[in-house]
Amino acid sequence: MGRFGLIRAFGTAVMLFLATAAMAGNEVSRQQGVPGGTAEVAGTTLSIGELYRYQSLIGTTPEGYSWSSDSDTVLFLWNDQGYSFRDIWTYSVRTGEKTRLTFLGQDSVPHAERPGISQAVMLGNSRVAFTLGGKLHIREPDGSVSPIETEKQAVRGLAVSPDGKWLAFVSGSPVDTRNRVTLGGELWIRSTEDRRENSARRLVGSDDPKIYVQDYEWADDSGSIVFHHSDDRAMPERDIYFYADGELQNNRVIRAFPGDETTRARIGLVSLASNEFRYFDRPDPKHHIWDYGLSGDGKRLFISGSDLEAKEHTIYIYDVGSGARETFYQLRDPRHLRPDWQVDWAPADDGLIILTDRDGWLHLYHQRNAGEPPHQITQGEWEIESFAVDGTTKSLYFTANKSHLADRQIYRVPAAGGEVERVSGSASGTHQPVYSPDFSRIADWYSSDTMPPELFVIDTDRPREATRVTRSPQPEFYDQTWADTRYVEFSSHVDGMKLVARLIVPANFDPTRRYPVIVGSVYSDAVRNQWGGRRSHPTWGLDQYLVGQGYLIISVNVRGSWGQGREHNQTQLHSYGGTDINDLESGVRYLIAQGHADPDRVGIWGSSYGGLMTIMSLAKKPGVYAAGIAGAPATNVWHAYPSQMWIMGPPEGDDMPARYEAQSPLYHAAGIEDPLMIIHGSRDPVVLYSDTIALAEGMIEREQMFELVTLPGAHHGWDLENLPQTRFSFRKMIDFFDRNVKNRK
Repeated sequence: MGRFGLIRAFGTAVMLFLATAAMAGNEVSRQQGVPGGTAEVAGTTLSIGELYRYQSLIGTTPEGYSWSSDSDTVLFLWNDQGYSFRDIWTYSVRTGEKTRLTFLGQDSVPHAERPGISQAVMLGNSRVAFTLGGKLHIREPDGSVSPIETEKQAVRGLAVSPDGKWLAFVSGSPVDTRNRVTLGGELWIRSTEDRRENSARRLVGSDDPKIYVQDYEWADDSGSIVFHHSDDRAMPERDIYFYADGELQNNRVIRAFPGDETTRARIGLVSLASNEFRYFDRPDPKHHIWDYGLSGDGKRLFISGSDLEAKEHTIYIYDVGSGARETFYQLRDPRHLRPDWQVDWAPADDGLIILTDRDGWLHLYHQRNAGEPPHQITQGEWEIESFAVDGTTKSLYFTANKSHLADRQIYRVPAAGGEVERVSGSASGTHQPVYSPDFSRIADWYSSDTMPPELFVIDTDRPREATRVTRSPQPEFYDQTWADTRYVEFSSHVDGMKLVARLIVPANFDPTRRYPVIVGSVYSDAVRNQWGGRRSHPTWGLDQYLVGQGYLIISVNVRGSWGQGREHNQTQLHSYGGTDINDLESGVRYLIAQGHADPDRVGIWGSSYGGLMTIMSLAKKPGVYAAGIAGAPATNVWHAYPSQMWIMGPPEGDDMPARYEAQSPLYHAAGIEDPLMIIHGSRDPVVLYSDTIALAEGMIEREQMFELVTLPGAHHGWDLENLPQTRFSFRKMIDFFDRNVKNRK
């Protein structure tokens, strides 16, 4: 039983405190209601196959929002039947009409997965440019569709100039169509009125695919483009050999490890009239670039960046004409972790608006001149995720968790400071806004714990009022009884830090009963009020199925996560598999103390970094968990991306190699006593399958039992690639948890 004698003793001591805290409101009962069914049922009775089907039960998420220049019409990508192929739709604010513009997915085979159109923008005169299969197409006013740049591949990043005369895009060479990996990126423009094929003009490009345009922005006068240029020539290439389709294959990738040469990046500016361009160099081209932008008058350029460990945030401003550089803003914090900074020009180019956590929480500041102290605009024990500047009304729109940690609501505040006004509605949940050019409307991707994502449109003159544009779930969705999601607060059992967790319980939850529990999927930033919690993995159905079978599911906002301030996240410094897994254990202790969890039946799972936490939890806390599943586990931080040094530190110093070994499950696996399953794709370039094999070899040598599920040719997102693989993997997970957790003898 390991540590559970200690846990039970601890639970007795804190039961009264936690129960009192819950009664006082720490167990934030933000239940959203059940779309269908009755409270007599625990949850959905659908199988994994019925939950994950080609005609999606929850519908197809509307994506790719883009506004017309007059702010009347929003364009979006959607499938109203729930299939994967997204066509182009529009919604007119003036008429209230929703219109389907393309029908390219209507002949799709029902039992197939086709991604459909990936981006679309309006060209004016009822014409639309869009990308399909990496090719650029035009939809004419009569509804006809034709490819327009047939010689270009992997087209992406469509953007129309502010004057509407030019369409810019980036194209490259797809070298891995299975995983949509692209090498290279050249910047092109073509007239929005030109109907000729292959008439685009290249502005920036290279014959070397390792030199590429990463992204770009139009100047306000439409006369030039500022672009982010990357050079990977110094980075090592690595071969990832794997068997798939009956043969040995090689996935060669450009991939740096900590200490290797990394991308060299710089910002450039190119003139449309002359095709001349200049670069704005920084002292160290290997340092990160987080933001850049031209002033409205085109005379100045800012570049916001940091060192590789994200400890020093620096903003440079350049004189565009002379190239002269000055250090506008700089702040160094040796314990800083998260590069959540954002920068933009203030209204009328009056200095910069800076999103930074210099007071301990991510807030907005206004700095007019180089070197002067920035003026704080917002403040409080909540954090801002992103913002946009409305220069006409001199307002700042932003998304933040002011209402609750799990929420992302839309707010606005005068750029000069003042009262913060909520723009999104009263319902809790997650909003991801796309603002119209004049900020009169907001295209709002909205979701909550009980609502799959939908498109709403908000009139900013009537805040808190929104028009629903899409209805995505299939009718059967509303016939189901879904789980009840709530949010709980508790203290860390190690240092007393306040922690928040997302808890999913059966619709007929009995607070006096002890349930089997699954902790996960574990990751940072895992506590979010939106359908399925984390958007990056399709685990909504897995969670609903498990709860319907009688499990509780808890996800903790572990250290290093966004939303609870600098003091909360900085304790994660150099602590992969340390402070974070203590937070997970605190969540388990909380449920046991509340009388909700059976201490002998607790499982844990996560993927990537979540796989690291899973293996570390089993290795360092034997007996706390009955079993764990590690998907694509990061077992060796020596093979992480260099950007992860913001947590784990650089690969040198007096504390090395001990610091990296302390954060790598590979060096702790000898402590694993409880059942472990590993799921990993053999093609994975993010977390190497060879690291899983190294872990497996060590466990075999020590005669430790484990289960390995290899997905041939699968990438890092093993549960996202195709439905058969998703359903296979989730069924394997369910069987493992049922054997080792729910039905544990």
